Amino acid sequence: MGSFSVWHWLIVLVIIMLVFGTKKIGSMGSDLGKAVKGFKDGVKGSEEDKSAQPSQVAESKTTIDVEAKEKNKI
Repeated sequence: MGSFSVWHWLIVLVIIMLVFGTKKIGSMGSDLGKAVKGFKDGVKGSEEDKSAQPSQVAESKTTIDVEAKEKNKI
């Protein structure tokens, strides 16, 4: 009663195909593939944004001169 054999997995697969049908399983697989592709594109896009930010930050750094006034204690 430890691990499942190949025959157990085949029986489970046949039952799943009978319950859901091959069309629904195929559409679930394509939806999962689209989701993974979208996730990869999103991660790749954020990495490109991060690589662009340091150059933008270096350009926006400027020195601001201010005068500090001392507050009188009462």
